[in-house]
Amino acid sequence: MSEPIRIGLVSISDRASDGTYEDQGIPALQDWLGRALTSPWSAETRLIPDERPLIERTLADLADQAGCSLVLTTGGTGPSPRDVTPEATLAVADKEMPGFGEEMRRISLNFVPTAILSRQVAVIRGRCLIINLPGQPKSIRETLEGVRDADGAVRHVGIFAAVPYCIDLIGGPYVETDESVIKAFRPKNAIRPKQV
Repeated sequence: MSEPIRIGLVSISDRASDGTYEDQGIPALQDWLGRALTSPWSAETRLIPDERPLIERTLADLADQAGCSLVLTTGGTGPSPRDVTPEATLAVADKEMPGFGEEMRRISLNFVPTAILSRQVAVIRGRCLIINLPGQPKSIRETLEGVRDADGAVRHVGIFAAVPYCIDLIGGPYVETDESVIKAFRPKNAIRPKQV
């Protein structure tokens, strides 16, 4: 049996964190991961306001103390003055992984021209990959899973296809996915036999 992966799920929203409306980000992430992952996993969830010092502390705590190998954030990546998630993420980074942000915007441009206003980033802190995702549940799914034709065929692969191998490379647990949701890509020499 493979080692379980601990995943931090952080929803960043002033109004959801103060109870003005119900958070949709964390439930959307939990639902998608529940369908996509075949490896054992557990979630560390945080619902916090758009406050940069708090975001930085939360991300650092999930990576350094809670033992998360992956942290997914949702919200706070637009151009408005309160949107500071990318700045907070970069502030706690050891390395930036620009391909994730580039690809997320490219995927979202299949749906809306305003995707170019998104400032999502991804970084590595220690042995943890941190990725900023969009705020809307539909956009979260499309970004992670990719774009499908009417018949269900994948037209544009989602970013999660690269996540398990990235986690391998930084020393995290081996993560497998349900290929009907998202096929994890690894070079042939990095693929392990299927767990029973």
